[in-house]
Amino acid sequence: MAPANGDVNSQYDVYGEHVNRFISALGVVSPKLRNRYSEKDIIDNFTLGDSSSLGGTRPELKDGERARQVMADMFRTLFESATNSDLSAVSDTELLDTYSYTFFPNLFLFPGISLPMIYRFRPDARDHRRTIYEVMFMRPKPRDGSQVETAEMQILQDHQSFAEADGMDPGFGIILDQDTDNLHAQQEGLEASAKPGLTLGDYQEIRIRHFERAIDKYIAMPPKLPDWTALQRT
Repeated sequence: MAPANGDVNSQYDVYGEHVNRFISALGVVSPKLRNRYSEKDIIDNFTLGDSSSLGGTRPELKDGERARQVMADMFRTLFESATNSDLSAVSDTELLDTYSYTFFPNLFLFPGISLPMIYRFRPDARDHRRTIYEVMFMRPKPRDGSQVETAEMQILQDHQSFAEADGMDPGFGIILDQDTDNLHAQQEGLEASAKPGLTLGDYQEIRIRHFERAIDKYIAMPPKLPDWTALQRT
């Protein structure tokens, strides 16, 4: 995603004990790759989770145009048509950029228009090393107030790529594959390392530290026992 994502410039925020957020600008080149990609390259490398919204269309740049603005204008028109919704009051950053709000302990909301996703993680009761990872794509409510048709659930096996899911942008599917592939190495490292605990980045991983503190707080609390007196019938 680096040719079309200002990854190094991502912003991280924490709110109370149970909510945090990150914002990552899209339609711009990563600062690490400055001067290596053109404005056209940015558009060619931009990926969407729900590729059906674009219908395979990629915009053409005129002389002097910036990829980010052209993409915002195109997405507003295409998404309004594809979803029968009014996005005239939606800002360019809401159309393009990745916003992620994380709610303790397991819910990730992406409220942007170009990446309207929800992640949810649930433990696998049969294996503490495994988790049920759910990815859901949302659509804006139509102008006429009607309900959006519910998509069929797709269950992928461990050996399958996210790119195999119907409607998934192949490039974005690979990004999800990279995230889940990393988990195997991380788990092996956690179980094999002689070093206790994790070493986290000062800023980029502040959200992990934020939630780990919440986990520590709840684990340290005494068990909540019922008030047997209040439960007695009078």
